[in-house]
Amino acid sequence: MDPRTVTLASAPRWLWDATAGFTGRAWAWANWIYEYAGWFAVLGAVLWFAWAVLQQRLAARALENRTCVELVASRQFEPTGEQISRFAAQLVRGASAGPWWTPRNARTVRVRLRADGTAPLTYLVEGPASARHLLMQTPYTRVRSEPGRPVRDKKREHTVRAVFVLRGSPGARLRDVPLEPDPLQPLIDAVADLRADLGDLAEVRLDLSPASKWRLHARRWQVVDQARQHARRESRREARWMTQDASTVEDALALQITKLTLPQDQRGDGGSRRVLMTPRPPRVDREKALGKLAEDTGLVRVQLLVRCASDTVGRAERRLRHIEAALDVYAGRSRFSPVGWSWGPVRVGPDQWPWRTGFDERWSSGLIRPGRSSWARADELGGLLKPPTVHAQLPLLSGDIPTFELKKNLIPQGWHRGPDGRERLVATREDDTLFEVQVGKAGWGKTMRALCQAVASAHSRRGLAFVDPHRDSWAAVAPYLAHPGIMRRAWLFDLTVRDPQDPLACWNLLSMTRGQAPHEVAAATVDAFATSLGWGDANAPRAITILTKAVEALVAVNAQAVAAQAEQCQATIFQIRPLLSDPAFRELVVARLDPEAARWWATSFAEIPKDALPTVLNPLDRLAASPVIKAFLGQPTGSYDIRQAMDESKVVWICPAGTGPTDRLLVSLLVRDMLRAGLSRRDLPEKDRAPFRLYLDELISLDGAASTSLAEITEQLRKFKVRLHGMTQLLHRLSGDVRTALLQNASCLSTTAGSVEAVRYITDEWGDQVSPADAAELDRYRHWASFTVGGKRVGPLLIRGPELSEVFKPLARPRKTRALLRAAHTNTGAKPLAALTQAASVHEDTVRAFLSRPGPRTGPGPQHNDNSQERYA
Repeated sequence: MDPRTVTLASAPRWLWDATAGFTGRAWAWANWIYEYAGWFAVLGAVLWFAWAVLQQRLAARALENRTCVELVASRQFEPTGEQISRFAAQLVRGASAGPWWTPRNARTVRVRLRADGTAPLTYLVEGPASARHLLMQTPYTRVRSEPGRPVRDKKREHTVRAVFVLRGSPGARLRDVPLEPDPLQPLIDAVADLRADLGDLAEVRLDLSPASKWRLHARRWQVVDQARQHARRESRREARWMTQDASTVEDALALQITKLTLPQDQRGDGGSRRVLMTPRPPRVDREKALGKLAEDTGLVRVQLLVRCASDTVGRAERRLRHIEAALDVYAGRSRFSPVGWSWGPVRVGPDQWPWRTGFDERWSSGLIRPGRSSWARADELGGLLKPPTVHAQLPLLSGDIPTFELKKNLIPQGWHRGPDGRERLVATREDDTLFEVQVGKAGWGKTMRALCQAVASAHSRRGLAFVDPHRDSWAAVAPYLAHPGIMRRAWLFDLTVRDPQDPLACWNLLSMTRGQAPHEVAAATVDAFATSLGWGDANAPRAITILTKAVEALVAVNAQAVAAQAEQCQATIFQIRPLLSDPAFRELVVARLDPEAARWWATSFAEIPKDALPTVLNPLDRLAASPVIKAFLGQPTGSYDIRQAMDESKVVWICPAGTGPTDRLLVSLLVRDMLRAGLSRRDLPEKDRAPFRLYLDELISLDGAASTSLAEITEQLRKFKVRLHGMTQLLHRLSGDVRTALLQNASCLSTTAGSVEAVRYITDEWGDQVSPADAAELDRYRHWASFTVGGKRVGPLLIRGPELSEVFKPLARPRKTRALLRAAHTNTGAKPLAALTQAASVHEDTVRAFLSRPGPRTGPGPQHNDNSQERYA
C-alpha cells in the first residue's frame, strides 16, 4: 500500500473538505476572471485613462501660476563651482515648491536662454509662483535678479523644433566643461548673427525635475541588471574564444610533429584533450556600473527643448543646426542627442504631427517628459546654470549701438564687422557722448576719426570748435563743409598766415563789448597766464598780484569806453606793458579807477621793486614779438567770442601757429576762455543750452599750457552741455590731473597701435578684455574702442576708423571750398595781416587819446613826487 494513501486516508475529514472547497472556489474564480477578462481590460483602460486625465488636469492647474526671473550679469561676473552648485540646489528646491498634489511631471523649474537679435543672450529662470523668493535670491555675485517681463512673440513664417535627450551609457557623465572660456560661448556664437529685422528668434529651454525615488531605484536595478547581463555575455564569448583557440592549437601541424619526435613515454595519451576551465563572469562593481546614478544628491531629470523661427526661408533650419553643434561641447560618454530621425528630405520629429502638439504643450507650460536615460547631475550642467560670464565674448548687435545716419544726432565712431560678416558704421548718441579720449601713434587715424565726427555735428546743426595746431585739418574738411547752411555758421581763426595780405580775425581778451562781467574777464585772463607760466601763490604771488591789478584796471577802462560808445578805444593785453612801465600812461589809467582800486596803485605798487616787473612783462613781450599774435590780440574789438559760438551753434576752426612757448601761452588763453564761456552758460535755462563740442588735437602741446583748464572742462562743463574730444599720441605725457580727469569722465575710449607703455592706460580701463600687446599690434586705421550707449558701456570693440571720403562722399563739394573760406573770413570780420599789425602798433596812442578825454576821474589824482614816478618805472 502507498504510504501517501494511508496518510490522506487517515487525515481528518474537515481538512479534506477544506482543501477541496478552496480548490473549487479558486477554480471558479479563475473561470470567472477568464470569462470576463475583456471587461476587466476595458475597466483597466478606463481607470488608466481617468488617472491620466486627472494627472493632466492637476499638472495644467499647477503650471498655470508660474513666475519668471531674469538674471542680469555684469561684465565682470565670474562664478565659482561652489556658487553654481548652490544655484543648482536652489533650482531643484524651487521645482518642488508647488502644492503637494502637483504631479511629478509638473514639478519643474526651467532655464530659458533666449536670443531675438536685440540682445546677445537673455537668461531667465522660470518656476512655480510659490518659489519666487527662491528664484529671486541668487548666490551669484555681480548678478542682479529682475522680474521677467512677459514676452509675446509675433508669429513667424518658419519655425523648427527639436527635443534633445541624453544618450550614451546609463551612468556615463557629460563632458566636464571648464568655466574658462565660458561654456555658453558656442551657444552665443550660434545666435550671434540673428537679425531682428528678418524676424529671427532662437530659444533654448532646459527643464529640470527632482529625481523620483522609486523611478531612481527602478533605473538603478535596470542598470545593474544590464551590467550583469553584459558581463555574462562577455564571459560566454570569452569561453567560446578559448575553446576555439584550444582546438586550433591541438590540431596544429607543429604540435603533431612535436609529439611524434618525442619518446614514446613522453607522448602521453594521444586521444585525450586538454581540459579547459570555463571563465566565471566577473563580479559587477555596482558603484562603477551606476556611475552618476549611485548617489541621490544633485540628481535631476533633464529635458532640453529648442525652437528657432524666422520670416526668411532656411534661416531657422540653419540656426537649429548651429545650436546642435553648440551642444556638442558637452559630448563625452554621454551627449545631447536630438529625438527623431531623417532620411533625405523626410524628417520625423517634433515638427510633424502628432508630435508637434506634445512639443508645443511642453514648450508653453513647462511640463516635463524626459527620455528614459535623461538623468544628469547638476555639476554636469553647470555651464547652462549661469548667465554669460566675463570670459564670454558677446557679439555686438544692431540694438546695442546705433548705425550712423546723418542728421539723426548721432556721432560716427567707426566701421564694425558683425558676426554675420556685414560691416556697418556704428555711432553713439549725442546725449551719451560727453568726453572722448583717443590715443595712438601718429598717422593711424585719430585726427581723421575726429574730423568725421566734426563734419557729422556740423551737418546736424550742432556747434563745435576744432583746435588744430597744424591747420591740415581745415584743408581736409573744407570740401565737406562747403554747404550754405554751414557757410553761414563757419568761423576760421588761422594763426598760421604769413603773407601780409592774408586775412586774419581778431580777439580782445579784455573786451567788454558784449557786456561780460568784469571780474570774470579779469579772472579768466589772469588764470590763463598763471596756468601757462606755472605761477602759483607759492612761487609767484607778486607776479599774480601785479597782473591781476593791471588787468582789472584795463577792464575798468574798457567798460567806460563801451559805455561811451567808443569800443575802438578799448585796451588790449599789450597795454599792460605801458601801464606798468610808463608813469604817464599809468596816471591816465589810475585816474579812471574807483578810489579803492586807485589806492593800490598809489600805495602798494609804489613799494614793488623794479626787478619784479619783468616777470609779468616778458611773456607779453614774447606775444608782441610775433606779428600774427600781435595782430590777433592787439585789436580793440574782435569777432572771437566762444560764448556766442556756443549759443548760436557756430562751426569754429582754430589753427595756432605752432607748439612753442609763445604759442602754448596763446593756446592757454584760448582754452581758459572756453572754460569761462562754458561756465557763463549758467545764466541760460538748461533746455536752452545748445550742445557744443571741443575737438583738441595734439593734447600734449595743449596740456602744458592749459592743464588745469582741460581738467576743469571735463569736470565742470557737462552740466552746461560742453563736450570735449581729446587726441594725443602719448597719454602718459599728460599731466596727472588731466589724465585722471579724462579717464574718469570719458564716455568713449579708443586706442590705435602704439607702444605698450603708451596704450596701457587705455587697455587697463578694460580689464583683461584687451591686452596692451593686442592693441600695440593693430593695423593702420584700426582702433580698439569702448562707448557709452544708453548709460551702459559697449565694448571694447575692434573698429575700422572712418574716412571723410568714405562716409561723406555725397556731401563733397571741392569747388565750393573757396566760397567757404571767404564766408568763414567774412563771418569773423577778418582783415589783412599787414593792416592789423599796423593798427596794433599804434593802438596805444588811441587808448591814450581816450584816457585824455574828459571823463570820470575817481582816482586820487597826481599826488606823487618825482621819486615815486621813478619807482613806478
